[in-house]
Amino acid sequence: MILYHGTNMDIEKIDLSLSLNHKDFGKGFYLTPERKTACRMATKKARLFGGKATLIIYDLDEKALQSDDLKVKIFPEKATVEWFLFIDANRDRENKLPVHDYDIVVGPIADDGVVLQLNNYRENIYTPEQAAIALQDKYLDQQYYFGTEKALNYIKKIEVQTL
Repeated sequence: MILYHGTNMDIEKIDLSLSLNHKDFGKGFYLTPERKTACRMATKKARLFGGKATLIIYDLDEKALQSDDLKVKIFPEKATVEWFLFIDANRDRENKLPVHDYDIVVGPIADDGVVLQLNNYRENIYTPEQAAIALQDKYLDQQYYFGTEKALNYIKKIEVQTL
């Protein structure tokens, strides 16, 4: 399966210690099956941090998603209460420890519309159920999170493109 990473420079070797905390699925390396999404991210990162918009293309050995050797969580493509609370817990800056121990997590990307609903939930305007319902008709791009070295062994860089 082809997956994309949009960034502002080539990545020779993925170093999970350089990953940022409080992302959708936690501290890890993120890919998407959607080229346009990765290109948007590359352009944004280059604008914010300098460098050149760069698209890195990876091949995922799909055996990873059924491997007994890995702990994998796959969320439905639409917003669910479980996914919403998972995103909320991972993005909570009060959490100093990892929220989960999955090697790979697959599910929707929390875009600006999701962030709005997270804020509504945190301000007690919506319950998690109401927030998930509000997001049901919204298409959310998908993402693949790799949180361990073991998981990274299932992806192979195949090409780098400067945009």
